[in-house]
Amino acid sequence: MNLQPGEIWLADLGLAAKTRPVVIISRHDPDAPRALAIYVPLTTQNRNSPYEVAIPKLGFLNAISVANVQGIASIPMIRLEIRNIAGNGHGGDQARSVLRFEFALPPDSRCLSSHRPKPT
Repeated sequence: MNLQPGEIWLADLGLAAKTRPVVIISRHDPDAPRALAIYVPLTTQNRNSPYEVAIPKLGFLNAISVANVQGIASIPMIRLEIRNIAGNGHGGDQARSVLRFEFALPPDSRCLSSHRPKPT
């Protein structure tokens, strides 16, 4: 599966048999050893927290949403159902910045870079 950071997907998160919108924050890796995607869920419950990333109003939702970065999780790619329902780039880079804040990583840290490290 060809995932791109910042894409919004509908995913089966196993919550009362409903799909939920998520922002993919995994870096693009066509050779990943596992078929997992790292995501943050979208919610309309904005708590004005530094752990949230504002997402532009999406046509399929009734309200403005935020990406809840504290809800970071992984999901098997088979459970991603509808690809790119709102276009690319809705918060992937901003979510990585919030993750740097959450994990107390320096702003210039390559830990959350989209570049593959060179083998040592």
